[in-house]
Amino acid sequence: MPDARALRVLIADDEELARQRLEDLLRKEGGVEIAGVAENGESAIEAIRTLKPDLVFLDVQMPGRTGLEVVRTVGPENMPPTIFVTAYDRYALDAFDVAAVDYLVKPFDDERFEQAFRRARRLVELNEVGRLTEQLRDLLQSEMRAAGTAAAGPGATAGGSGAAGPGAAGSSPAPPPRTPYLERIAVEMRGQVRVVPVDTIEYITASGPYAEIHVGDKTYVIRERMQTLEERLDPSRFFRIHRSVIVRLERIEALLREPGGDYAVHLKSGARLSVSRNRVEPLEQWMGLPR
Repeated sequence: MPDARALRVLIADDEELARQRLEDLLRKEGGVEIAGVAENGESAIEAIRTLKPDLVFLDVQMPGRTGLEVVRTVGPENMPPTIFVTAYDRYALDAFDVAAVDYLVKPFDDERFEQAFRRARRLVELNEVGRLTEQLRDLLQSEMRAAGTAAAGPGATAGGSGAAGPGAAGSSPAPPPRTPYLERIAVEMRGQVRVVPVDTIEYITASGPYAEIHVGDKTYVIRERMQTLEERLDPSRFFRIHRSVIVRLERIEALLREPGGDYAVHLKSGARLSVSRNRVEPLEQWMGLPR
């Protein structure tokens, strides 16, 4: 029988290796029971509602429902203390550190895990869950406001009439929305975690379940899907020229037409990358080439 006072923990992450790592680290801690694991957002919602864990490790990027959608569906008032797990430190720096017990940026080391876990255990013991409920609610509201601002467009005004401007009585300037795109990516290199600014990325290639980030003569490897990276990178700056290649547009020097009807781009660094035929036309449009 598990200790009745054990901290019951739920792990929600769509990556098997990530779940296994958290399980291994938690088993080293005393007084911990792994209440369950969830592989996607839907199963995370069900597990939180039925298992009622004391603590949740919640991945931000999951199929079906994201971490924030899990919180929104369960309701901040029903969420246990949460440690968000993310591959994107922009999220952590801009939001989750003020709305959760803590956050972990993949890949994280043992020391960073222990720091977050000790903080979570202390919060549960002190019964400070109510404070986190309000912070989670504020986070969801700020995300909804940011989404509404983006949907309205840069020229939209409140109410659509344009009568109420920045100086209208009873109104206050809305905070600028956070950029929805990646600014930095956390990577692990020789046992150390470092941050790669997206401004330095030349191109990204797929390698099985991993993505290789090419920066000058260096290559960094992260475990992430190309589809997710494509969605999180600014489309005005990055373009997926092939199912396994994303390139920073300003690094393209020339579009090459090769024998047999194939295409490739020549980058300023000298790299040569294949372009899928169905991506040629939008790439030519961006380059201003006549059809």
